[in-house]
Amino acid sequence: MTVLVKNLSAGVKKVIINDPKTYNSLSFKTLNNLIKAFKKLDKDNSTKVIILEGSGKGFSAGHNLKEVRGLKKRSKYLKLFNLCSKLMIKIVEGRKPVIAKVHGAAYAAGCQLAASCDLAYSTSDAMFATPGVNIGLFCSTPMVAVSRKVSRKRMMKMLLTGEPIKASYAKEIGLINDHFSKTKLNSEVLKVAKTIASKSNLTIKIGKQAFYKQLEMPLRKAYAYTSKMMTLNMMAMDAHEGISAFLEKRKPKWKNK
Repeated sequence: MTVLVKNLSAGVKKVIINDPKTYNSLSFKTLNNLIKAFKKLDKDNSTKVIILEGSGKGFSAGHNLKEVRGLKKRSKYLKLFNLCSKLMIKIVEGRKPVIAKVHGAAYAAGCQLAASCDLAYSTSDAMFATPGVNIGLFCSTPMVAVSRKVSRKRMMKMLLTGEPIKASYAKEIGLINDHFSKTKLNSEVLKVAKTIASKSNLTIKIGKQAFYKQLEMPLRKAYAYTSKMMTLNMMAMDAHEGISAFLEKRKPKWKNK
């Protein structure tokens, strides 16, 4: 299997891209397996947070260029890039928060994958790049995800030069949340995952959906939409429980309803 799913702790699952021989390239097979894994976890009520990582030397080098070179037909290229886009949209529109845990390199579609996750953490020596220009294939689909996390000028430099950036700079420009030593990354990511998992599933679901939708709206429309979402959230049992628990100075008991 090119994708593995493992239980880490209560409510936290780990999805592993398991094709180290190709540096966890996003082949047709791997993309399909990732989509299946995220669909399954999205429907699983026991899953509250998903951590995504790569096996072997790094996170993901992007598309499998040997596979890409052999496609040759326009319809097959379109099928591949649409499938990759489907995965990214699945992560963004999914109900569960997804945390990218990056080591080694996250290049091209691999960088796109990390950027598509709700949160991203890496080792301090990790590298990120949109290097398509170096092989005559501009990183047009990867830039959709990355440009929604970093500013235009910084994004364009990555796209036009193809040069990799270090984890420290990736944090500075907002591509990742933070970076840690190899020995600390796992515990730090798990700490964040457990914190999120301790919240109301329903509240997280409503909030994640609202966050991405409002980003694409004009200001007035965004406020009108989020006011409706806040009202929807307020009608839930968990909102009443959370407010009561706060006022009564006790821990909330979530029903996820």
